[in-house]
Amino acid sequence: MEQNTGLIHLYIGSGKGKTTAAAGLSVRAIGRGKTVVFTQFLKTHETGEINSLEKLGAKIIRGNKNFGWIKDMSAETTSLCREDERRLLTETAQSSSGVGLIVLDEVLDALNAGFLDGEDIRAFIEGKDRGTELVITGRNPPEWLLEAADYVSEIKKIKHPYDRGIKARVGIEK
Repeated sequence: MEQNTGLIHLYIGSGKGKTTAAAGLSVRAIGRGKTVVFTQFLKTHETGEINSLEKLGAKIIRGNKNFGWIKDMSAETTSLCREDERRLLTETAQSSSGVGLIVLDEVLDALNAGFLDGEDIRAFIEGKDRGTELVITGRNPPEWLLEAADYVSEIKKIKHPYDRGIKARVGIEK
């Protein structure tokens, strides 16, 4: 009998690889017969991870409109983005029954930008099935989430080609 299921994983920090780590765990879960819901907040562009997870049978939930950079949003755009991010969390909650693994990719960034409320995320965590593993990615988690998590992995940027003007490359960063 499997013990200690339904743990909370945080992949946090400024470094490249949080989403990729979450995708890797998702592949492992699917390979062991678990169902996966992979929700991406604040991301709409096509990526290799999402393409692969879809082919493997993961349920992908993400926005369908790119609202642009947060710092450049008008009040109207901010309101529309907030509405869309809340919809993603609600849709994920509605799709979570009996799921083996849920990923809330970049949910911390949506929280820190004010698009989601910490109490809504806390309610999501408390409402998930007891046996469902949960992965949360992003930057700057609130203290209560650090305390609630069973795993906390920090991915720290030391050096990145973007700092030299090299854009994201297909199959490597996207």
